[in-house]
Amino acid sequence: MSSQYERNAEQEIIRESIAKARSAMQSIANYTQEQINEMVTAVAWSLYKPENARKMAELAVQTTKIGNVSDKVTKNQRKTFGTLRDLMRVKTVGIIEDSPHLGLVKYAKPVGVVAAITPSTNPSATPANKSMMALKGANSIILAPSPAGWKATSATAELMRNALAKVGAPPDLIQVLPAPVSRTMTKLLLEAADLVVATGSQTNVQNAYTSGTPAIGVGSGNVPVIIDETANIKEAVYKIKASKTFDNATSCSSENSLIILEDVYDTAMDALIEAGAYRVPPEQNKEIEQTLWVDGKLSRDLIARDPEVFARGLNLGEEASRASFYLIEQPFFDANSLFADEKLSLLLTIYKADNFNHAVQLVKNILLINGRGHSCGIHTSRKERAAQLATDVDVVRVLVNQAHTFGNGGSFENSLPFTLSMGCGTWGGNSISENLNYRHFINITHLVTTIDEDRPKEQELFGAYLEKYGDD
Repeated sequence: MSSQYERNAEQEIIRESIAKARSAMQSIANYTQEQINEMVTAVAWSLYKPENARKMAELAVQTTKIGNVSDKVTKNQRKTFGTLRDLMRVKTVGIIEDSPHLGLVKYAKPVGVVAAITPSTNPSATPANKSMMALKGANSIILAPSPAGWKATSATAELMRNALAKVGAPPDLIQVLPAPVSRTMTKLLLEAADLVVATGSQTNVQNAYTSGTPAIGVGSGNVPVIIDETANIKEAVYKIKASKTFDNATSCSSENSLIILEDVYDTAMDALIEAGAYRVPPEQNKEIEQTLWVDGKLSRDLIARDPEVFARGLNLGEEASRASFYLIEQPFFDANSLFADEKLSLLLTIYKADNFNHAVQLVKNILLINGRGHSCGIHTSRKERAAQLATDVDVVRVLVNQAHTFGNGGSFENSLPFTLSMGCGTWGGNSISENLNYRHFINITHLVTTIDEDRPKEQELFGAYLEKYGDD
């Protein structure tokens, strides 16, 4: 009886939330692009504002025990600022394209009520990022945070709702499920919404895809990066360290494996150690594996923790506690080794490659364990090697000479859209093969008029084929 009562109560919560979301959308149905942009800017400022960015970062670390405050402040501001830059450069209201020569006019329309699953790793930055994109398309959004991230996400939502009210827009354009967020409540939301956008565990993504509602999910990261013999080793190591240690490796774009060509292996290892890495003695590998993974799952007590906490938890000793990140060398690739998988921690697996083709094969092997479709990287001076990696490996993004965490989700120094949700294509079981962006939050009506006939002659289309194979 109690279970049925709880389910009825949860159903009522979802019905009310959806009703409020649709009512709020109706209130902005006639907003101009300028009014939409003002809403988006207000929401962006609510998290970007320095004291708010810090307050939300502190709350996130306090409640989730994941990451560190200073880097979360940076993430809250950098991702929000970059996303706002992208959104202010595009049109999403009314006519967004007029091509007379094609007889085609495109009108942007909202997708509706968006259900957004958000992770505990980024309980403020991801909700703000998705909310800004949803609002840009004149949609409403209901956030479904992980239980661990609820307090930070709820507080962030309150900041955004107040920002909407300040510019005269209905606060119910942004809502968050009440605590305690249950699987049943989240499932009911997914089924009732018009679009689901899921970031987080692959279980969440699978639930999104099986909800019966159009869904966009992301794949898991397990980024392998190559250092070849032509790389600027000092620069590559600086970027790898900055990327690997940022927010204690909470990002799905954080490097998980480093593949170093044999010719520069010793030089690169020395540079990594000089930069603050600790080289784990091989005899400790087994103990680390048994401690970092418990029953095949990463230990919540060790992932995304500060170096001294991580080193102490793995019993690495006093010297290791003073390091910034940790190198665990693998003499060969072992598909059964957990070190080939994503680690969500300051641990970086190291492989030595005999040559470049061997390095590419190692990238492929690692991504078959986990992370296929997501991304990989290379530090090199040879453009053709980056091109070979992009040709041979099934990933959506190949980053060249970049700190992966800072480049993969959009950067001021590359052309990828700012986001915290990376689509991985069908390789990663996703419906999109690009960074989540505003285009995924609009429907498009095509107004089609006639143009001069565009009908080629049969010879143009069939001529080469018939000449080669005949007409039988």
